[in-house]
Amino acid sequence: MTFPGWLPLLLGFLTAVGPVSTDMYLPAFPAIEQALGGQAGTAQATLAAWFAGLAVGQITQGTLSDRFGRRWPLVAGTALYTLATVGCALAPDLPTLSTFRLISAFGGSASMVIPRAVVRDLADGHAAARLMSRLMLVMGAAPILAPSLGGLVLAFAGWQAIFWVCAGYGAICCVLVAVLLPDTLPTYRRVKLEPGAMLRRYAAILRERSFITHTLLGGCTTFSFFAYLGGSPGVFEEIYHLGPAAYGGVFGCCACGLIGCSQINPVLVGRFGAGRVLRASVRVMLAANATLLALAFVRPAHWWVVALPILVSISTNGFNTPNSTVGALSRHPAHAGSASALMGTLQFALGAVSGLLVGLASDGTVRPMAVLMVIGALGANVCDICRPRC
Repeated sequence: MTFPGWLPLLLGFLTAVGPVSTDMYLPAFPAIEQALGGQAGTAQATLAAWFAGLAVGQITQGTLSDRFGRRWPLVAGTALYTLATVGCALAPDLPTLSTFRLISAFGGSASMVIPRAVVRDLADGHAAARLMSRLMLVMGAAPILAPSLGGLVLAFAGWQAIFWVCAGYGAICCVLVAVLLPDTLPTYRRVKLEPGAMLRRYAAILRERSFITHTLLGGCTTFSFFAYLGGSPGVFEEIYHLGPAAYGGVFGCCACGLIGCSQINPVLVGRFGAGRVLRASVRVMLAANATLLALAFVRPAHWWVVALPILVSISTNGFNTPNSTVGALSRHPAHAGSASALMGTLQFALGAVSGLLVGLASDGTVRPMAVLMVIGALGANVCDICRPRC
């Protein structure tokens, strides 16, 4: 199937709803806790609520996209995300903020699961990996810019303004989808399933070895990554006393590493194959996270010593994410939306657990974040050993 050259740009812009909504408010954690009466570490509950909403929302959105096409579920999802994000900006306390984060994630999950299904509608194999990497190049600008932009907004307008900016982003996404996005799922390929048939479909997908091993590999990578997302504000802003702008710079460097690897990925996949690239990447991630854990017990005096292994670990996601996604979806062209939704649900459920644990285990050191990142990397390597060789 042919597609316009700007379509990956649009898909990347839509998928960036996730990192924008996650990363932009990270520098505001201390300010949110102070304003809404929470203790140190309690703002991570709003992040865990966001991840939980993504987990529940993706499985719903994928089924809707297989039934009604890709376009209109995206319109509805981005509209719900926008309205709920306005609720976040007006929240008077942490429980209310967490509730609206949950709802906004439910709507915003459409922008994360459906673009992956669109990629699968258009391509498979090496071509899909190349298209996914192009999509990551666009969406990768979000984690570079979002924390710095969040810190800038925080300095001049307060934490509520961050959510107003996110609401504006959601409104733009809604309009772009309604006006520009072609529906890549023809009417004759759309399926209407009863609840029992849906459960049987999900069960069949879960029984497929390549899907479950690649999905759990990506989920363990997500577990490690979200431990970093939830723990890094406390590590760099509270332990090493970096300001929001400096923390945004550290975050942006890690995002640059991820984007760089995602653009190298198609070249390496073409030469060595996706399986070998993925295998090497999870080994490097484990080595970097183990180094971080060792440093956590040494307690280095300089923040950049801690940041270096984090940079290496986060950069490997540029290989892990596109290759595990393609590996999980490659054998499910007839129901890419459902498979993509199930994959996203499993992965973000692990992310929600990680985000909650890093807040509960917070002890004023790097250790909780480092331990959780190592656990995620170990899980990814176990999944790599179990997955079919390709």
